[in-house]
Amino acid sequence: MPTKIEKDAVTGTDTTGHEWDGIKELNTPLPKWWLYTMYVTIVWAFIHMALYPSVPLGTTYFKGLIGFSEREELETKLKAAAEQRAPMLAKLAATPIEEVQQNPDLATFALTGGRAVFADNCAPCHGAGGSGRPGGFPVLADDDWLWGGTREAVQQTIQHGIRNGGAEARDSAMPRYGADGLLTPAQIGDVADYVIALASPAGTALSASAKRGSEIFGEQCVACHGAKGEGVKDFGAPRLNDAIWLYGGDRAALVQQISAPRQGVMPAWSGRLSEAQIKMLTLYVHSLGGGQ
Repeated sequence: MPTKIEKDAVTGTDTTGHEWDGIKELNTPLPKWWLYTMYVTIVWAFIHMALYPSVPLGTTYFKGLIGFSEREELETKLKAAAEQRAPMLAKLAATPIEEVQQNPDLATFALTGGRAVFADNCAPCHGAGGSGRPGGFPVLADDDWLWGGTREAVQQTIQHGIRNGGAEARDSAMPRYGADGLLTPAQIGDVADYVIALASPAGTALSASAKRGSEIFGEQCVACHGAKGEGVKDFGAPRLNDAIWLYGGDRAALVQQISAPRQGVMPAWSGRLSEAQIKMLTLYVHSLGGGQ
């Protein structure tokens, strides 16, 4: 309730005249420097709103008294950068992929651009620098290539993708040996033991189950994976003798893959990226693992 303004005996500060249950409110206004700073910022905000684009007006907006647009400035810079790169991009598009390396300047331009294209489009699946990701996204920084590691092979894979339904996409399928009843669970386990043995150090003795698995492997798997598990790139069938695994190399993971294999899908980048961008990306990916 209102009371008379008086000086507080403890602090020496005037009260406001307000009191609640015997508690009196002290009059402690904000510092003048703080108030002045706030007033200046308010004035500056209105000046900024008047000078620069600010208030939305339906389908348009108030463009500001000085006509400045950061978006237009960015578009101008991007256009200038594109014009600067255009001659090299045109030269790259006209140069066969196998001849780019013969021109050091063009090769450097392509690798630099390829790194940027990879970061924007490929790193979410294949990891930064082609390190790969769990769940069937291959490492690109090694020399283990599913569909071939030549520049032409890498370019083909990037252009048309894998198992995406496209007419020119790379396509292959591994039989579902367990889900379709082609092999019994015991046979699948034996094959898994043999595949583990293939990737073991040379001279490792085969267990009894691995010996049985080798016979089944010879009947069912060599057509795609090769007699010694070396893989066949024409089918995208991975090597099995190098301990590099897409979906895991322990026995449980191998049993699962043999029983009901997971089949990776990669989009076609032709039509999404320009011809020059695909060449840049090809050369960059090829350089990560040394290529073939």
